[in-house]
Amino acid sequence: MLAALSQRASGKSNHLSRVEMNQTTEQNVKQCCAAFYGSDLARLLLGDSFHPGGTQLTDRLGQLTQLTRASRVLDVAAGRGTSAFHLAQSFGCEVVGVDLSEDNVKLASEEASTRGVANRVSFRLADAEKLPFDAGTFDAILCECAFCTFPNKQGAAGEFSRLLKPGGRLGISDLTKTAGALPELDGLLSWIACIGDAQPDESYAETLRLAGLTIETIEDHSYALTEMVRQIQAKLLGAEIAVGLKKFEIPNVNFADAKRFAQASLKAVKDGKLGYTVISAVKPHSLPSAR
Repeated sequence: MLAALSQRASGKSNHLSRVEMNQTTEQNVKQCCAAFYGSDLARLLLGDSFHPGGTQLTDRLGQLTQLTRASRVLDVAAGRGTSAFHLAQSFGCEVVGVDLSEDNVKLASEEASTRGVANRVSFRLADAEKLPFDAGTFDAILCECAFCTFPNKQGAAGEFSRLLKPGGRLGISDLTKTAGALPELDGLLSWIACIGDAQPDESYAETLRLAGLTIETIEDHSYALTEMVRQIQAKLLGAEIAVGLKKFEIPNVNFADAKRFAQASLKAVKDGKLGYTVISAVKPHSLPSAR
């Protein structure tokens, strides 16, 4: 989320212009995001849950997607498995997590073995825009604070629809952005921070509709975004002090840029330009007949 505040990510400057951003390949953007979210810096600033609202919003998605012990669930962009483990424990369901970071998949898989739940919670390396599962495999799909980072959102939505069983449900939580430009939050850093291609909630909803899904719920949870940014600001200050005292090192971090970015993000939320939304949708049992 907004924690991706390093000065460089995968060797790229955080001051890339919009033209330079457009010249960056989609795969590089995805790999850059995956690299950050698999890093120690992400864990330092975000803790175990890499999205606003933490496991409380994960529970809300579980409720909206009507999870039961019989549910087979796909957790897209699962990170190190925090939400997947929580869903399995809270709802008793089977969860398959996918992520684009090899390190995340490895660490999450090891944690599943350590917890003795590898028979119910598993992880695979996969791209959300081309998922390696047969059609109609899952009862529910969750995607937390990641949909807005996918360069090909329509392709990802199509994959979600393909993989859901008829009557299956999708739950996403994500950062929203008004249509106006936010130059103070532009560049590659904004992509890693989930802001680069964030859109209004209705834009996400329309993308899901075009994939054949029926929207059931749209909820505003911007309060969770405000709380997370404030927590990150506090952790940035603590990390900066610790680095200054040489208690530990965090390479390639520009704390001044990081603090400015966090402050600009907080102002954007206050001004209603950034927000956080929860959307649930269902795959119809049959598609409407053409007239």
